[in-house]
Amino acid sequence: MYQIQIKRIYTEKSDTDGFRILTDRLWPRGIAKEKAAIDFWAKELSPSTYLRKWFDHKEELFTRFRELYREELEKNPEKDSFIRLVKEELKKEAVTLLFASKEEKLNQATVLAEWLKEQLSENTKEHSA
Repeated sequence: MYQIQIKRIYTEKSDTDGFRILTDRLWPRGIAKEKAAIDFWAKELSPSTYLRKWFDHKEELFTRFRELYREELEKNPEKDSFIRLVKEELKKEAVTLLFASKEEKLNQATVLAEWLKEQLSENTKEHSA
């Protein structure tokens, strides 16, 4: 099975990216659609506008942001189809979650990657039981 990775959208696309998913609610500034080379825009699974503005990439708020964003993901009606999409793509290639923030670690893509890995391992356990 391939892996889930995260990357800034401003970083050059590479052959190891595989299926590219934009995790931002807003289109990244200064990026042409062609250059972005995204395969899926997970706009509906990105943090709510309220949560995004509240967090504002402040390090001291990240732990709470992580909790609140994970709660949003759990309640999101799109989550099951998104998990299925990622699972299907991982059978063929890597999945890269793209984000625009200058903050490489404390952003929604890291939370989404962590959450997805948990969801996929739970699905695997359920099917092997």
